[in-house]
Amino acid sequence: MRSKAATCLFVMSVVGTIFAGEGAIPKGVDHLDHVWVIMMENHSYTQILNNPAAPFANQYAKSANSATNYFAVGHPSLTNYLEVVGGSNFAVRSDNAPDWHNSTCTPNLAAGTVVTDFPSSPNVCPIAGSGLDAETPAIDLTNECPSATNPCPPGLIDIDGTKWIPAAENTIGKTIGDQLAERDRSWRSYQESLPPTGADGVTYSDGFFTDATNIPAILPDQPPGNLVKLYAAKHNPFVYFRSVQEGQGNNSLKNVVGFQGAGGLFEDLERGYAPSFSLIAPNQCNDQHGRGNAGPQCDFDPSDTGSQAGLNPALIYIGDLALRNIVTAIHSSQVWKRGNNAIVVLWDENDYSFVPNVNQVLTIVDTNHGTHGKKSDQFYTHFSLLKTLEGAFQLPCLNHACDENVKTMSDLF
Repeated sequence: MRSKAATCLFVMSVVGTIFAGEGAIPKGVDHLDHVWVIMMENHSYTQILNNPAAPFANQYAKSANSATNYFAVGHPSLTNYLEVVGGSNFAVRSDNAPDWHNSTCTPNLAAGTVVTDFPSSPNVCPIAGSGLDAETPAIDLTNECPSATNPCPPGLIDIDGTKWIPAAENTIGKTIGDQLAERDRSWRSYQESLPPTGADGVTYSDGFFTDATNIPAILPDQPPGNLVKLYAAKHNPFVYFRSVQEGQGNNSLKNVVGFQGAGGLFEDLERGYAPSFSLIAPNQCNDQHGRGNAGPQCDFDPSDTGSQAGLNPALIYIGDLALRNIVTAIHSSQVWKRGNNAIVVLWDENDYSFVPNVNQVLTIVDTNHGTHGKKSDQFYTHFSLLKTLEGAFQLPCLNHACDENVKTMSDLF
């Protein structure tokens, strides 16, 4: 106990003062008119860098700017998406589905409970209000274990294996989307393979059918449970918030749209429209996540040792092509040429990669102004990205983005 206490005190000195709620507007960041954040999945810095199956990402990292010391904060996917848009895990350390429109449950922030995989937890009560978020330990023992193949320990490294972040009181359940809407500015969550019915009540979709669809009743030759889960709510953090589930107008589920069709990503870009903030999530074949029932090119990596050995090269390549198409469409749009704009490409986490593999991910920053080809070795996390974007939009910092040790990424923007 004495040794553990000493270690905690040491790490606390590294992490710095823990802030919560909304703070001051971050300074020293140039103004931005539009930002597109493209989220890729489940591969570490060394798995993408110099990977021959990812030629575009590697070329882009060289021609734009890149962070060479950027770390995801936690596990699993949803936790990182929440941290990118809200500066907190909001006491959610699981990929559990939203508890859609439940007005009687108590948000985890207020309840002081944490949603985890182990032990198993219920679906996520709509995030709202304020309270205590969850600690980010140096080693995660609540996700993707225990099992015969993934025992705990060793667990997964949340950041770099030494840093940890205590739970923060007075964490507020809001996102950069809420902040923009409060100032009559726009945001959208572009989600590939969203069904035509939209995001409301949908946890998974193949682009038409959803987890709520009785597929065998429509297609008798299809067995139950054969849905290819391309769209996943866990990659769409905004739908977990009560303000969006119950919202109207410019801060609601209407802000969640697909890639194709009316009001989708590619049509918006073609007509020269972009909101102030765009979160872009390719589907789970095109973001390099993988699915087990979508064919060899989308198969999960056979093994993940933290290196390029054992990866599915087709999965990496298909995702790289998808990324290229999105970036090209943004560059080709008239909106890219108007004002000060930025594209950010990042991988959410180094998933399924156990100790001693750290949670370092590749992050690319491309602007339509300023210098290019810069590499930054500054220590950054998802909180750094949020803090930077809030400064660029003249918004107050949110939750852990306000922590005193969190730097803005101004050298890359």
